Amino acid sequence: HILQTLIDGLKRLEYRGYDSAGVAIEGAAAKSESGIKMIKKRGTVQAVSDEVFAQKDIDFNEEISIHTGIAHTRWATHGVPNEVNSHPQRSDLQNEFVTIHNGIITNYKDIKSFLQGKGYQFESDTDTEVIPKLTKFIFETQGGTKLLFRELIEQVIPHLEGAFALVFMSTHYPGEAVATRRGSPLLVGVKSSKHVVTDHIPILYGDDSGDGSHSPFRVKRMNSVINVSVEDAGQMEMEYYFASDASAVIEHTNRVLYLEDDDVAAVHEGNLSLHRVNRVSDDKNAPENTRRSIETLKLELQQIMKGSYETFMQKEIFEQPDSIFNTMRGRVDFETNEVRLGGLKDHLPMIRRSRRLLFIACGTSYHSAVATRQILEETTEMPVMVELASDFLDRRTPIFRDDVCFFISQSGETADTLNALRYCNKRGALLVGITNTGRERA
Repeated sequence: HILQTLIDGLKRLEYRGYDSAGVAIEGAAAKSESGIKMIKKRGTVQAVSDEVFAQKDIDFNEEISIHTGIAHTRWATHGVPNEVNSHPQRSDLQNEFVTIHNGIITNYKDIKSFLQGKGYQFESDTDTEVIPKLTKFIFETQGGTKLLFRELIEQVIPHLEGAFALVFMSTHYPGEAVATRRGSPLLVGVKSSKHVVTDHIPILYGDDSGDGSHSPFRVKRMNSVINVSVEDAGQMEMEYYFASDASAVIEHTNRVLYLEDDDVAAVHEGNLSLHRVNRVSDDKNAPENTRRSIETLKLELQQIMKGSYETFMQKEIFEQPDSIFNTMRGRVDFETNEVRLGGLKDHLPMIRRSRRLLFIACGTSYHSAVATRQILEETTEMPVMVELASDFLDRRTPIFRDDVCFFISQSGETADTLNALRYCNKRGALLVGITNTGRERA
């Protein structure tokens, strides 16, 4: 069941494109309760599935007490597509720490050089491999003091630069998983055999008594755990799914919470807890958020499947009429020829008085802004600028308080677009988000 769940989750994400895939599981399938078995293949998810179910040392009918596994599809950025470079990446031949990673670690060469100087040997060409090896290095420098798993990861992430969504497993912490993110999307699906009472989870912050200045591996600690409450918890069965996209978990649960940058989510003894190393965000204008809400998705499984179409692109093309109609539903009144946009209604006077309209996006979202620029200028009689988010940031484009900045992102998670949003927010402009999701990001 665990392996099939992981494989099915990867298949839901195939539309993104990839060149290799892999899984890692704990428990009896790894020949011991504290062992981790990894299976990786170049090619399709089906190739990995075939390899998994061809394993002679796995008893697929055996019941095990540890139900933890991770899986990943990789699009090669560092190193050629092969089994060694595929994820999960590991700390050593014994798989003491294993990690899956979306994103890019920009300072991986510095970390790799440091670890090589400490005697660590690398087997892949990836930037990701430095993460489990750095985790093992910090674990071994604790002088006999065994940290909690999430405390260990809290000491790893300050040394990583770039964008990442990470999930960790370890033979030293059987049955546990820790996840964190910065600049790459990550959510947690929550499934319970009974009704979940709470609709949010508090964020646990570090102890302000320590600033970590005496040790490069010391961070502020948390000392409490929050259990996701359910009614009549005596026979509670809980499952948690970490995923980069809701499509991977929607067949199991529609209850999810979205992690924010530098959140650390830990699953230990059936409890899910959320932590942050620092209370203060890099964005001084951002309000303090002391909890994460558990949201109910309205997404249906058939919406994320190809159905009778040969490709997802073909599916999107033929679904355009329905997509446009659904977008207008409740917003366009054809009897009165009025358009009602609830999110903009209260801000229309400010928009009319603005200096200019800026549309900032990446990829196809950027091209959609280019395609509509002329219509917008003609109907608003205002100057409209269209900016590629990465170029916009590189130029440090001047932004004024009387500008209105529109940010277009299908997922609401595009890293360059979010960075541009934060840049404009610091300069006091009015911000408007246009996404294809039913949740607020900014």
